[in-house]
This record gives sequence, C-alpha cells and structure tokens, in this order.
Amino acid sequence: MTAGLQSHGERGEGRGASALWRAMTAADLDRILAIADIVHPAYPEERSVFEERLALYPAGCRVAERGGEAIGYGVMHPGRLGVPPPLDTPLGSLPADADCLYLHDIALLPESRGTGLGVAVLDYAHGLAAREGWRWLALTSTPGARSYWDRVGFAPYAEGGPALEAKLASYGGGMSYMTAPVQARE
Repeated sequence: MTAGLQSHGERGEGRGASALWRAMTAADLDRILAIADIVHPAYPEERSVFEERLALYPAGCRVAERGGEAIGYGVMHPGRLGVPPPLDTPLGSLPADADCLYLHDIALLPESRGTGLGVAVLDYAHGLAAREGWRWLALTSTPGARSYWDRVGFAPYAEGGPALEAKLASYGGGMSYMTAPVQARE
C-alpha cells in the first residue's frame, strides 16, 4: 500500500531538499515502523512483514534520510501482475515467475513531501525493475494517494477480476491496484 506523495523538483537517485535515499538496514526498522504509524494509521503492519521484505529483497528496501534521521521509506519486491500480497502478511518467498516490481509501500512524512523524494524513489524503482528485466511496476494505492499515482503514470489494472477485488477489499474501501510500464531511467 502506498502513501500520498507529492513530488516535483529534483530527480534521480538520492536527492531531495538535502535528503537522500539509501539502502535500508535492520537497524532502521524501529523508525520505519514509527513512520508507518504516522503515514498509514489505518493500514498497520507488523514488524515481521518489514523484516521479511528486507531479508527477501534488500535491493527493494530504501530509506529517505535527512540529517541522519529517517523521514520516509520505500519497500518493493518482485511480484506477479494482478496478484498483490494481502495486507500485513508475510510473503514466505519471492515468486519464481515474477513479472513486475511490486511497490509494497512508499511512505514519506508529511513535511518531506514535495521535495523530490517521491520522484527519486520512483526513478530508483524504474531502474531496478529494468535491471531485473521486468516491464511493469505495480502497487495498491490508498484512496488518498490515488491522484498522485495517476499523475506519475500509473493506471488501474483492468484484468483483475473477482480474486483481485476480494484481495483489495481486505485492505478496506477505496483501494486501487495500479500498474505502470517500466521506463528506462538514468
């Protein structure tokens, strides 16, 4: 599930108003959970979910940092189009037949939005997916973030059917499963 982001300004790996993205470590998890509680109070997830995502696919786990303090995070992993993981549920393993990079969560503290950090982590996601050979990014958008994802090129996935609708309903009302084609980024 993804938070509302507003981005403009700087692009690229790392920067946004003297903030940067870096690799997540296990030492970041307490702060990540605190950010999640602020950004996603209606969509809580256990620490074990974040621990597992970090262990399974560390390349997809990022921290936005300013002045040595985490101000946001991104968690993404290999996925299957039309098959998002249930909220607050371990994956068990990564799909061997992955065909997309699933953006599990991108969350920025409110004061960090509009600084270019959203664009920077999306650039990272596009680059990571391209390196892995996937043609799609996918995510489950919260109602409040839907307009952001529309603006940055995501569109509702039209091929979901009843199984996808049921999974989205488990998150709560108004959720949207969305995809975007991977774009080569420098």
